[in-house]
Amino acid sequence: MSDTAASPAASRAHVVAAALELFAQHGFDQTTVEQIARAAGVSRSTFFRQFGGKDDVVFADHEDLIDELREDLSHPHENPWAAVCEASMKVYAHFAADPELARRRYAIVRGVPALRDREIVMVFRYERLFDEYLRGALPGLDPLDAVGFSALVTAVHNHVLRRLLRGPKRVPASTLRRALNDAMERFGVGSAEDDPADDDVVVAVFPKRMPVAEVSRRLQSQLDA
Repeated sequence: MSDTAASPAASRAHVVAAALELFAQHGFDQTTVEQIARAAGVSRSTFFRQFGGKDDVVFADHEDLIDELREDLSHPHENPWAAVCEASMKVYAHFAADPELARRRYAIVRGVPALRDREIVMVFRYERLFDEYLRGALPGLDPLDAVGFSALVTAVHNHVLRRLLRGPKRVPASTLRRALNDAMERFGVGSAEDDPADDDVVVAVFPKRMPVAEVSRRLQSQLDA
């Protein structure tokens, strides 16, 4: 058996697709690594270099996405709250690009208790990533605001994504966008920066519910403009 001469990312995606097909046909527990490797056209050793085990294949996309989001959020963003929402949109766009594959994965996870448990952990990892990013990007931010916003964005994202996964209809990304905009409005961190005034005197009005750290950030951005 010879490994496919493809890029690492393409090779991983090919193995994931082959594995999910086998899991759907024969069941997760009944499918062996040898069967996956054979179906994907890779050696057993290559499989284990790419993945630690069968369950890692199921969540490979999430692992890659978390790494990408961590890299994205490591750079400065004008509006940290919006940056978290854009990260959520990026994850949704990935799965919406191939809804049938995403639905196949969802059905497999729902049928295996161990995978459901790992899915819960994966959701928490997204939430923790957003929480840690907001605390770092907004010094002085109340931890309750950071975790509250992160939890809200994650919950909204999961709700819209599940609508897609439970298909068969498409759920446009605009559905999630509207929900995330509403989340920002709930925290009072929505569109106040859309049309900044270009005057010597700045009069600012902020919702009482807006976190103090966000008020400070916006005032500073106006002074720096």
